[in-house]
Amino acid sequence: MYIYNNFDEAFVRNRVAEFRDQVQRRIDGSLTEDEFKPLRLKNGLYLQLHAYMLRVAIPYGTLNSAQMRQLALIAERFDKGYGHFTTRQNIQFNWPRLKDVPEILDLLADVGMHAIQTSGNCIRNVTADHFAGAAADEIEDPRPTAELLRQWSTDHPEFQYLPRKFKIAITGSPNDRAVTKAHDIGLRMLRNEAGEPGYEVIVGGGLGRTPMVGKIVRAFLPKADLLPYLEAILQVYNVSGRRDNKYKARIKILVHETGLDEIKEQIEAAFERQKRDFAGPSADLVAEIEAAFAPPVFDNARSLAFEQAQADDAGFRAFVETNVAEHKNPAYGIVSVSLKPVGGTPGDATADQMRVLADLAERYGHDELRISHEQNVILPHVRKADIPALHQQLREAGLATANIGLVSDIIACPGMDYCALATARSIPVAQEISRRFDELKLERDIGPLKIKISGCINACGHHHVGHIGILGLDKAGRENYQITLGGDGTESAAIGERTGPGFDAEDLVPAIETIIETYLELREDASETFLAAYRRLGAEPFKQAIHGDRGGRARAA
Repeated sequence: MYIYNNFDEAFVRNRVAEFRDQVQRRIDGSLTEDEFKPLRLKNGLYLQLHAYMLRVAIPYGTLNSAQMRQLALIAERFDKGYGHFTTRQNIQFNWPRLKDVPEILDLLADVGMHAIQTSGNCIRNVTADHFAGAAADEIEDPRPTAELLRQWSTDHPEFQYLPRKFKIAITGSPNDRAVTKAHDIGLRMLRNEAGEPGYEVIVGGGLGRTPMVGKIVRAFLPKADLLPYLEAILQVYNVSGRRDNKYKARIKILVHETGLDEIKEQIEAAFERQKRDFAGPSADLVAEIEAAFAPPVFDNARSLAFEQAQADDAGFRAFVETNVAEHKNPAYGIVSVSLKPVGGTPGDATADQMRVLADLAERYGHDELRISHEQNVILPHVRKADIPALHQQLREAGLATANIGLVSDIIACPGMDYCALATARSIPVAQEISRRFDELKLERDIGPLKIKISGCINACGHHHVGHIGILGLDKAGRENYQITLGGDGTESAAIGERTGPGFDAEDLVPAIETIIETYLELREDASETFLAAYRRLGAEPFKQAIHGDRGGRARAA
């Protein structure tokens, strides 16, 4: 993985020192909250419902054991003993005291981490496929590109005050695990007919109050042209994006209002200007970045321990079925560690659990961890012969939940328990759904099903692209939940369709149960997934089930 050089180190330390002075001036009253707000947001510090919240960047979701241990130390010393991993592959600390934030930032800098550009109207933390560098279906590891984008975008003088925040995601696989089509810019690595590597460039995706699937503006962009092309996109957006209404200030609105053909013409014209004058990264820098992501030295020694453990232990076999993905090296597996125990808070990890994960990464995983946008932790390179021992240690730490991709592997934003913008709770809903389907013992029979929950229209829980999406709203002082069906965050991205009126909190879980029972009744066989069945059947059977005579348990509000 990439290790900060002297420039990175000096840059981050200078920012910490600058912010330390700003914090002190806020504490002594020299700065008002209105004056302090833009300064703290530039350093990832939010003011939430009950306390400040610090959002720490984990670029493209990659970190090592030393960094994970440092996060554990911060959680223990300055928070309430846990951290919350987010759909942006970041970590949030929900309870830091303002006076402690500079010290936290110094501790982060000690291990090559920071909170820069995790907020504000700038290019945010670049996200990537959490299986990058390991996936069997991968065309090319996207992380060198993501690191190049991190360096290019950090403190970019032209793009620090965009009309709104700007998000970029990249995948190196045809199977999109990075939700590229729901980002301001999505990049899909591919090869042209001559075998040359490049990118499919997608622009104008996004969720929130106006969800849209991104549009392709370049079917193939050579790798050498990436930075000037992105500069061109950002320049068009920066000049033409709306600033009169923050809800209409995203690039997706610009694409929609301008039209795809016209926006492509504007981007191409800006690109031609950029190419003439753009001083791209040196070949030495590109080579240095690529070398930082060289694969580890794999141990391909043959062993039957993995197969034998599956034969002997039903619990381990279930874990392998859901939590172990195919690695490009047949002797290895990609292990996903669920942060969604039954009844737990999605994405939360205690300091002790973080230390366990750091130890396991060091012992079994070539000292590498990933954070997924689905709020889980990945050990991307684990020798299959070591997975039984790894699983046993995960069991002892309460981290062996075998549910990746199943009903209880729920994405949920912090909701009204923490967020000042939320209009309803998300965490208790996720917990109740998880507990209910654990009681029913139906999870494996149901098969792959992605439930995503947002506590407000901003859609931090990605509910629009959930197979079942849940949006919490305020309705005359009551929490009320809209249900959408058929969303998809993969290469076949789709925005979910509303099922009709929302449900009060006490009726929501029965409605979800009715939807899933309807799927089980109507699917062709056990191999037909919920999403496939929905696409075959359409919305009507599900709407009838929860709103008609048939779904009597769920009362629509």
